[in-house]
Amino acid sequence: MTLRFHTVCTWVGALCLALTLIWMWVPELLLQSWSVGYSESTGLLARRSAALFLGIALMLARLRSAPPSATRTAVADGFALTCAVLAVLGLGEMWAGHAGPGILSAAVVEIFTAWALVSSVRHRPAPAI
Repeated sequence: MTLRFHTVCTWVGALCLALTLIWMWVPELLLQSWSVGYSESTGLLARRSAALFLGIALMLARLRSAPPSATRTAVADGFALTCAVLAVLGLGEMWAGHAGPGILSAAVVEIFTAWALVSSVRHRPAPAI
């Protein structure tokens, strides 16, 4: 299956924008689904995470029409690695009892996102810098 980089960036960017809005305004939605209580500390981290997701959404929106390049591949690989690590951390937190089984849905989305990003830049080799 060949995924177009433009399409993957559009969908992942939209997901990041949605996460920005959720983490900024209603972080309890995700925290409750993960069986994690809301506190001033989790609220602080949620709002800071919202800023990171907004930045990622902007990068993907601006990068989606870029021609194949080492830079485009590096950004996709970097965010794919971030998603894979988040998935592993989520599973670890569930195993340790710090998060409930609801975090599995996040881990599945993160793994799929990592795969989609890597797949979208691997169907055609990027030119060297």
